[in-house]
Amino acid sequence: MIKRRGSGILLHISSLPSVCAIGGFGPWAYKFADFLEKAGQSYWQVLPLTPSGPGSCNSPYSSFSAFAGNGLFISAEMLVRDGLVGADDIKLDDASAAKVDYAKAIEFKNRILAKAFEKFKVKGKDCYFEEFCEKNSYWLDDFALFVSLSEHYHNKSWDHWDVKLRDRDKGAMDEVRKTFAQRIEREEFYQYTFWKQYLELKAYGNGKGIQIIGDIPIYVDYNCADVWARPGLFKLDGAKRPVCVAGVPPDYFSKTGQRWGNPVYDWGKLKESGYDWWVRRIGHMLEFYDWMRIDHFRGFVAYWEVEANEKTAINGKWAQGPGAELFNVLLKKFSSLPIIAEDLGLITADVREFIRELGLPGMKVLLFAFDESLAKNPYAPHNLERNAVMYTGTHDNNTVRGWFENETDEAMRNRLAVYLGHKPAAEWIHWDFVRMAMKSVASTAIIPMQDVLGLGGEARMNMPSTCEGNWSWRLDGKQLTDELAGKLRELTGITGRI
Repeated sequence: MIKRRGSGILLHISSLPSVCAIGGFGPWAYKFADFLEKAGQSYWQVLPLTPSGPGSCNSPYSSFSAFAGNGLFISAEMLVRDGLVGADDIKLDDASAAKVDYAKAIEFKNRILAKAFEKFKVKGKDCYFEEFCEKNSYWLDDFALFVSLSEHYHNKSWDHWDVKLRDRDKGAMDEVRKTFAQRIEREEFYQYTFWKQYLELKAYGNGKGIQIIGDIPIYVDYNCADVWARPGLFKLDGAKRPVCVAGVPPDYFSKTGQRWGNPVYDWGKLKESGYDWWVRRIGHMLEFYDWMRIDHFRGFVAYWEVEANEKTAINGKWAQGPGAELFNVLLKKFSSLPIIAEDLGLITADVREFIRELGLPGMKVLLFAFDESLAKNPYAPHNLERNAVMYTGTHDNNTVRGWFENETDEAMRNRLAVYLGHKPAAEWIHWDFVRMAMKSVASTAIIPMQDVLGLGGEARMNMPSTCEGNWSWRLDGKQLTDELAGKLRELTGITGRI
């Protein structure tokens, strides 16, 4: 339960300005933390920080590790500060670019990180590196080898590797650890550098009274280090391929449902292990985040399971999740669970009751409030409860202005006008929504940065079920003005959120 009243901004790390083709943990991240403090905000929400790649359309929700960090976010400026690369090495200078260029970012970061590693070896490993590797060996050893083997096999899925490596034959594993020792150590250095830079940024934000809200997808990709390292925790066949995959059933939005393709957990096997993998995963995330939003939270109660050979999700079935049993284990291990339950979509009474019993705040999205059911709509401000997080929109929605200009009809605009008490206009509609979110009884209000700025559909972060052009919007540093911070702070203060 979030007891104190507050508000924050949703801005992913990739969207920050920087000297290369993608945002990172450099000077602009600190400037954004300063902006949040000036604006009276209490939270900075980010999307998953785990590694992604072109094969998954660069989606942060599709990763090849549930534990590792995305090396693209390592700051080149901080590498210069630490004496690991020279200033001349990082002169790419596209801090004002409106879009992330993933191809350029990958090439740039691979080059400078390789240089940094060579300098790191010359300077000599510090004791903190050894401590990091030892503390994180549970996932790091397998992840670093997984990355090395993936490169060796030209990014083919691990089920297409040599059978002995697919099945983790001890002799074969010992041999490749020797063969790829240098590449493994380099990946360990990348992860250490990510961890070091991120925690330094987090400490800076925490020192200004800003808590970090992270994001955890409930499922992992099939082609990831976690499934390869612990196949027994997932429903796989003798050839280590998925028997069933995750998705959601047909609904108003899709007659065939959604077949996500992620392998589903074998909750029986996880129970036998004392849910050790989930305990370690949550513990790891608690070191990174002050609060965690868990995506598709309803999957812990019941999840839609589709046979792997099915092309759509129509013929799936509901299967039982671990429910309270898992969370009882987690609560015995950790003193508290600062979790925000993503409870959007098809949520049944048992799922609502489960979230309520755990005392977790759910999500409310203001963009969903103004259909014909407005009077009783659970997302409308007048129907909210205190233990909730109110969003104007999420990374999967259009911006408020984009929604107003392209996704509303006359009837919806009329309802909105009656609710607001004035006729809304495209150039100010974002402030109408920010005010509604801030004035709501919900303990927490989170506003995507695009809505603070009043940007249109061109600034949308993601269009679900599409690949091209997503996850690429970037903030222009010139937009972080004192005037904007002051306006936001005034509204935050008058609504009791400072």
